[in-house]
Amino acid sequence: MLRHLVAFAVLFAVLSSGLALAQLQTPLPSPNATVSQTIGVTKIEVVYSRPHVKGPTRKEDRVIWGTLVPYDQVWRTGANAVTKITLDGDVTVEGQKLAAGSYGLFTIPGKTEWAVIFNKQATGSPGDYKAENDVLRVKVKPAAAEMTDQFTIGFPEVTSNSAVLALRWEKLAVPVNIAVDTNAQFLSRAKEAVAAAKPDDWRTPLTAARYLYDQKYSLADAAAFLDKSLAVKPTFANLSTKASVLADEGKRSEAVAAAQKALALKDADPKPSAEAVADLEKKLSSWKSAK
Repeated sequence: MLRHLVAFAVLFAVLSSGLALAQLQTPLPSPNATVSQTIGVTKIEVVYSRPHVKGPTRKEDRVIWGTLVPYDQVWRTGANAVTKITLDGDVTVEGQKLAAGSYGLFTIPGKTEWAVIFNKQATGSPGDYKAENDVLRVKVKPAAAEMTDQFTIGFPEVTSNSAVLALRWEKLAVPVNIAVDTNAQFLSRAKEAVAAAKPDDWRTPLTAARYLYDQKYSLADAAAFLDKSLAVKPTFANLSTKASVLADEGKRSEAVAAAQKALALKDADPKPSAEAVADLEKKLSSWKSAK
């Protein structure tokens, strides 16, 4: 028995040592990188590798465009494996629709125009690229830029509804315009969140209602969310929101009644801030004095 135990222990040590060696990685000449950006409520993530202009030794004097990266040929848009872009919501790229999902980000560099390709092959070897798996191709214009030794993908311009995805290497920048219908994305996610909310959750529908009212978007859904919040539990927060909505609709007497109900709950949990109470009291005074 002891002999078997010793043999098992030796075998386990050997296997463990082999596993440790298998997991040991050496530095890559073109290191891996990940960049992500949220546009509104839509997250975009790019996983890629970053080659250097001066090569693995950092001493080479390489010509990038037209030589190392040939013109008019499919490029992996980086180094090593396929560059992978993941979208957790639908977007448009240069005005063309692209559904949520993961894609291989390939490009075809040209002297005056580039093709940017979103392909079904999101992993594996770039050599396995097939044009028939392209989901979307768009044309963009490269522009002269300051020297960038290491290939970089980033988002230099971002708003709540759009972003510029920029490819930069050597003295070239390639901007790709991405747009998102943030209000529509938010509404879709809000419906899911409210449907999945716990029976005593009044905050989630209120959050949805407030955003939609602020954006003046899909007001029927905003009203339904607010009514849902009030039905779960009347609070200072949702009653004061209701008062403001009624006032905006010109229903001042109803706004006054809702505001008074809200103020009656100012000391109940969850307690509002003093600033919120003061703001509602000011509004109530103006609604009462309005003709």
